[in-house]
Amino acid sequence: MAKNSKKATRKFEKNHLKDTLEKRKAGAKIKQRNQVKAKRQARNAKDAEFEGKGGEEESKEKAPVKEDPFGKMNVDDFFQGGFEIPEKLAKKSQSKSKSKSKSKAVPEKLGKRKRSHAEVEDDDSSEALFEEAPVLSDSEDGSEAEDDIGMSKSAMDALASKDPEFYKYLKENDPEALDFDDNADLAEVDDLSASEDEQPKKKKKKSKKAPVEEVLEEEASEEEAEDASELTKEMVAKWTKAMKEQHSLRAMRQVVLAFRAAAHVNEDDGKEYKYTISNSQVYHELLVTALQYVPEVLNHHIPVKETAAGKVRVSTDSKKFKTLTALLKSYTSSVHHLLTALSDAPTLKLTLASVTPLLPYLLSFKKLLKNIVKTVVNIWSDSSSDEATRITAFLVVRRLAVIGDPGLREAVLKTVYQGLITGSRSTTVHTIQGINLMKNSAAELWGIDPGVGYATGFTFIRQLAIHLRNSITNNQQESYKTVYNWQYVHSLDFWSCVLSEHCSPVKEAENGKESDLRPLIYPTVQVTLGAMRLIPTSTYFPLRFHLMRSLLRLSRATGTYIPLASALLEVLNSNEMKKPAKPSTLKGLDFASNYKAQKSYLRTRVYQDGVGEQVAELLSEFFVLWSTSIAFPELALPVIVMLKRWLKDAGNKSTGNKNIKVNSVFILLMQKIEANAKFIEQHRAKVEFAPNNRAGVDNFLKGFDWEKTPLGAFVYGQRKQREEKAKLLEEGRREEDRKRKADREKEKAGAGSDEGMEDVDDDSEAGFETEEDVE
Repeated sequence: MAKNSKKATRKFEKNHLKDTLEKRKAGAKIKQRNQVKAKRQARNAKDAEFEGKGGEEESKEKAPVKEDPFGKMNVDDFFQGGFEIPEKLAKKSQSKSKSKSKSKAVPEKLGKRKRSHAEVEDDDSSEALFEEAPVLSDSEDGSEAEDDIGMSKSAMDALASKDPEFYKYLKENDPEALDFDDNADLAEVDDLSASEDEQPKKKKKKSKKAPVEEVLEEEASEEEAEDASELTKEMVAKWTKAMKEQHSLRAMRQVVLAFRAAAHVNEDDGKEYKYTISNSQVYHELLVTALQYVPEVLNHHIPVKETAAGKVRVSTDSKKFKTLTALLKSYTSSVHHLLTALSDAPTLKLTLASVTPLLPYLLSFKKLLKNIVKTVVNIWSDSSSDEATRITAFLVVRRLAVIGDPGLREAVLKTVYQGLITGSRSTTVHTIQGINLMKNSAAELWGIDPGVGYATGFTFIRQLAIHLRNSITNNQQESYKTVYNWQYVHSLDFWSCVLSEHCSPVKEAENGKESDLRPLIYPTVQVTLGAMRLIPTSTYFPLRFHLMRSLLRLSRATGTYIPLASALLEVLNSNEMKKPAKPSTLKGLDFASNYKAQKSYLRTRVYQDGVGEQVAELLSEFFVLWSTSIAFPELALPVIVMLKRWLKDAGNKSTGNKNIKVNSVFILLMQKIEANAKFIEQHRAKVEFAPNNRAGVDNFLKGFDWEKTPLGAFVYGQRKQREEKAKLLEEGRREEDRKRKADREKEKAGAGSDEGMEDVDDDSEAGFETEEDVE
């Protein structure tokens, strides 16, 4: 039966599974559509109760619309004569001034013609974002239409009957100055929605107004786009003051429109914007205003609530948020575009900092948010970005990982890991510090949600293991290159950083439990050891040393014993270290910025000296981890025997390596290891517990400073010497870079002096200053 059942299952999966899933999805969509329809009907019922008898009569008048008598008409015919205005509404509209009513909305009763249930059913595919957005007039600043913006007519009538005195106050004063009137504030933002190029669904909303008025508003918006006004410092200062002192949404709308034009300045994209910018100082002031005050105004009108656990909540169901959605998307898109075009470090840093307060509002817009994360990660992983900019970009990503849900966190972790791999493709003396910054900062993200961190970590480590297995099983000559490259090396080193940070005993003691990432230690070590021994030739000794340091960090932080001595002894027993080397005038190989040695370095004295120093350093760092362990004598005995044997062969006058410098280093190291073994034996002779007493073994020399052991004191002194040497080399490199940069600037200044006058004339007309202008 089991066999038949499996066969039936396979047949079902092959023939019917796809159709079944599609039917289920279609049913789910229909169910969701019906739920949305029911909510709309309930809301319409409440509106009818509020409006009273007038609303009932209006709904009766709208009922015949369900027959769709204009279905065969095109848009032009519909606008020309197919839409008959009710007589009552026509009389009301005729009572107003004909010359000034072109830009104003008709009474709200006319605007609600498409609120009937019949036509709501036809709009089920529209997004819920725009379902409850208020329908208001689209007019420019300073026009009389803006002065009329306020409460809707039905709401004003209800208020007049309930509170005549307050109604009189509203009628005599400017509605814009009233904070309680949501529509008065939000109506200011609808102008932006009307000017958005990407709003096909907004046009459905505009169809609620009279067709003549729609055409007039479209023409007004087209004229506004054609007659773009020049942005001035006075305008920016006025908006800045209004946003800073009054948190004005009207000023914010204008700033967003101008900011969108500034983000696309000097671009031939064929689009028209409301403002043009030709002055560099105005451009700078606008950027500062938009990036600094737009998030503040948003937070004032839609405050973000954050819990002690780091979770944030934004009232996305409110009418104000839904009306501000178009403005928020426009502003965020402009910031995103600006991030891709900026190259100035201070401005880029300011722009990145402005993204952080926007993140809680963007959690509902996953697609836009993922595009922003990708751009921010590209800046973070770009080697040309300075350190301060990269740190600011990382803070944006970290903030999103903290407030996001598990799905968003997973997307952030994957994007960050991909950026790390991309940014570590080229490793040089100049980029190694930036790559280390990326690894150390990104490692923190995997501890925000250990469950998501474990899932993503397991997937990526498994990918590394698959690459290694394919390189071993594939007999092609170049198959090893998928493993022996900087990206693979930095990936293994990165996972060493992640596990070292989150699986340390101190971190686990703070959390009160074992880290969820600890099970990843074993596969990481196995993959690293396998990659280390993939090609055991002297060409790739530098790569072996890089991976050895990763494992040493992991062993030091987590207290996990990793057998590394054998891999180092393999290097000593190679012909590169046992045979005499040929003299060379080559510069010493920088093992920190190279994973392979060039052929010119092989079998040379300078390379042999460098490899000997690396092996001695790593061997001492390995043993110092266990310098206070009760098992140190047994751990060191095989290595001492192998070192003595190697020193005997290397010191042979006829067949040895004839390198006294390297041999003396290992003689000293062997003596320190032997002294440390005797030190442990002396303390071990005083204990009174048996080897099977695990508690006594763990507490042996607990709290004893490793620097006070014979081997620890030696390693501590060696570290100090290496730090001083590295500091001198770094200062020399920086001095050389400064000289090179100064020489390039002199060359540019000399080349630009011939064309300086032409540049001054051209740039002064445009209002920009260049280096030649200053000179």
